[in-house]
Amino acid sequence: MPPQQPWPGPSHQARQTAESFGTQAQLYDQARPSYPEELVQRIVSAGPGPELLDVGCGTGIAARQFQAAGCTVLGVEPDARMAELARARGLAVEEATFEDWDPRSRTFDILTAAQSWHWVDPVAGAAKAAEVLRPGGRLAIFGHVYEPPAEVAEPFAAAFREAAPESPVSNQPARRPVELYEAAYAKTAAEIHETGLFGAPEHWRFDWERSYTRDQWLNLLPTTGGLTRLDPHQLTAILDAVGQAIDALGGHFTMQYTTLAVTVVHH
Repeated sequence: MPPQQPWPGPSHQARQTAESFGTQAQLYDQARPSYPEELVQRIVSAGPGPELLDVGCGTGIAARQFQAAGCTVLGVEPDARMAELARARGLAVEEATFEDWDPRSRTFDILTAAQSWHWVDPVAGAAKAAEVLRPGGRLAIFGHVYEPPAEVAEPFAAAFREAAPESPVSNQPARRPVELYEAAYAKTAAEIHETGLFGAPEHWRFDWERSYTRDQWLNLLPTTGGLTRLDPHQLTAILDAVGQAIDALGGHFTMQYTTLAVTVVHH
C-alpha cells in the first residue's frame, strides 16, 4: 500500500500531495479508521488539562474522539474542503498550515497530530508547538501503519507499477516492516528533542486488527497518499486488481494494524 509515513523524501515539501486529500474528503471521513481508545485515553490522562489543538485535523476523525473524551478541541487544517467537513461534524477549525497559523496568544494543554506531522516542517513545527503549549503541556504525534497482508499488498503493488510507473512511490516494495515506521517515529522524536524545548520522548505502540470487505477496502484506498493524484483510468485499474485479489480471499481479509505514537512534554 502507498506509504502513509515514512514518505520517500521530505514530506513537508510535498505540498501537492499534502493538499490532495481534500479531493476525497467525504470518502476520507467515511473510510479512514479511527484511533485506539486506549491511545486517546492515555493522551488525555497524560495532559495537564482538557484544551487541545489538533494539527492537520483533516475531517476531524481523531478530534471527534478527543471531544468525546472530554476535551475542548480546536483544529488547524490547510485544506478548505476538509475543514468544511470537520465543521459540519461539530469541530471548530481554523484554515492554515500549522507553520503559518496565528495562535493569537492562545495556549493549549495538549497538541495532537494524527497522521499529519510528516507534512509539517520539523524545525518550524517543533518551535510552534512549544510556543502554543503551556508548560507541562504534551505534544502527541501518532498514526497508523497501513500494511495489508501480502495476498492484497502484492497485487496492489504490481498494478500500481503498471498503471502509474511515473509515481515516486511506484518502486516501493509491496510491504514494509513495522520497524521502518518505528524508525521514522524515532527520527521525529529525536528532531523534537534536539530543540531543547521538550523532555525525553516516550514511544507508544498499539496493535489491533480490523476486518475489511472488498468494498470497504476499495473505499479506503483512494484516500491514501499514493492514489489521491492519479487519474480515473489509473485508479480504476489498480482498484480492479485489488478487488480481484480480495475476491480470491473470499471477499474479505483481516488487517493487522499498528498505531504508533511519540509524545513529549513541553518544559
